[in-house]
Amino acid sequence: MRDWKEITTLEQWKSYLNASRENPFVILKHSTTCPVSSNGLREFQKYLKTEPNEEVEYLMVKVIESRPVSNQIAEDLNVKHESPQVIYVKNREPYWNTSHWSITVEHMKAVLN
Repeated sequence: MRDWKEITTLEQWKSYLNASRENPFVILKHSTTCPVSSNGLREFQKYLKTEPNEEVEYLMVKVIESRPVSNQIAEDLNVKHESPQVIYVKNREPYWNTSHWSITVEHMKAVLN
């Protein structure tokens, strides 16, 4: 299983964004108070237990607890904030994103693998 890392600071976000030229990543924007988001987190974790793309880093930001980071992600990537939301970032650009009930193992496999 691949692990994911939680990011909580703007410095961490900027570092991952800048490194995405060589190291693409997938970030899950997760709300700890939302049942739909809990489902998205479960699907994200299930995907990581299958055969995830090993060339990608996996991150998570809690949108309530780390609101400045969540807002900065939306601004930097020019992607409307939603939660739950999965964004695949390559070369400092959003390559793909989806949200809510579209966050499924099958959907992530189709795009990421």
